[in-house]
Amino acid sequence: MKTILTNCKVFGKDTDKIYIDGEKFSKPFKDSEADEIIDCKGGTVVPGLVDMHCHLREPGFEYKGTIATETASAAKGGYTSVCPMPNTNPVADNAAVISGILKKAKEANNCRVYPIGAATKGIDGDQISEMGLMKEAGIVAVSDDGHPIKNAGIMRKVLEYSSDFDLPVLNHCEDKSLSEGAMNEGEVSTCIGIRGIPTAAEDIMIARDIILSEYLNIPVHICHVSTKGGVRMIREAKARGVKVTCETCPHYFTMTDDLCENYDSNFKMHPPLRTQEHVDAIIEGIKDGTIDAIATDHAPHHSDEKDCEFSVALNGILGFESAFALGYTYLVKKGVITLERLIDLMCFAPSKILKLGRGGMEEGDDADLAVFDLDHEFVFDKNKMLSKSLNTPYDGWKLYGETLLTVMGGKKTYEKLQ
Repeated sequence: MKTILTNCKVFGKDTDKIYIDGEKFSKPFKDSEADEIIDCKGGTVVPGLVDMHCHLREPGFEYKGTIATETASAAKGGYTSVCPMPNTNPVADNAAVISGILKKAKEANNCRVYPIGAATKGIDGDQISEMGLMKEAGIVAVSDDGHPIKNAGIMRKVLEYSSDFDLPVLNHCEDKSLSEGAMNEGEVSTCIGIRGIPTAAEDIMIARDIILSEYLNIPVHICHVSTKGGVRMIREAKARGVKVTCETCPHYFTMTDDLCENYDSNFKMHPPLRTQEHVDAIIEGIKDGTIDAIATDHAPHHSDEKDCEFSVALNGILGFESAFALGYTYLVKKGVITLERLIDLMCFAPSKILKLGRGGMEEGDDADLAVFDLDHEFVFDKNKMLSKSLNTPYDGWKLYGETLLTVMGGKKTYEKLQ
């Protein structure tokens, strides 16, 4: 099938048309040869987005979300490639579970799914997982996700063993002995009577992982950085040549812990929302290149797990459908970074870190793209989301960058052009 996208602005190219032949980008051909001509209504075409840190919930937590529902949500957000974390049930720590995830993803056919396998068996931090077998099954990295590898000796073994298979290690940096609270430790937590989590809990483990990476000369990736200290240490480590990369999420550059004052659990996440000085540091880290990528940490939860006391509500928010618009509205529209830098953060860099080979838009490349309306404001409506869950703090926010079309491998996976 031959398709032409017309009436569009194309990222990085001096043209207003995109040509697709089957699953690939194509050289130009005549309109008469096209099976379909899509009017993009002036939207901007960019490479399909890549999310290197998300949760699809299947297997085991299908009441929150499924591979089918959450990849449909990803497609609505402009994502064509997503990397789910291994905290499923059973844990994605063996080839059989990985194969099952990929089978369900292929059946849904909404996104390219690149699973991240558990670094340790059962994500319990004690025994190294079967990384080689999982890589054969299709994993692209290892992580224990929200269960940080607390033992430095085990973390060293994970880094050394994973390097034999050329698998990046992604670590959630948190010293659990310091993080028994439910939100950021500070003035707000004191005022509302919620036990807080100090920024030191994150900073201590970031420092440890940087030290191990530098000592072993093995790369490490720091997940969802949220602190001023973390940004500073990563910046300094990179200047020394340490092989450290990191990501942050939209909630860490758009919101502060003040929003927890009304005990709304949609603002409860992990790491928690921080104060403005940390938000400013995250933005500066994005601006100066210290932060490599923007991930969503998309985390669907059933309403029963959120509509309860703040201190016992589960951590996490939805991210797929709001991430690009938040990045464009709060970073590009405000002049912090360019659109080119945003696409690097949300496509090229995640692909490079995980060696996915995504983002190409030349003839012969896989036809993965998204079309966004960058000119008109829209109101984010949680009731229009495609996720199985509704736990978003962004309901009612006015944003720019609504998704008009997503194409994965030449197939339309989301469309709002009709």
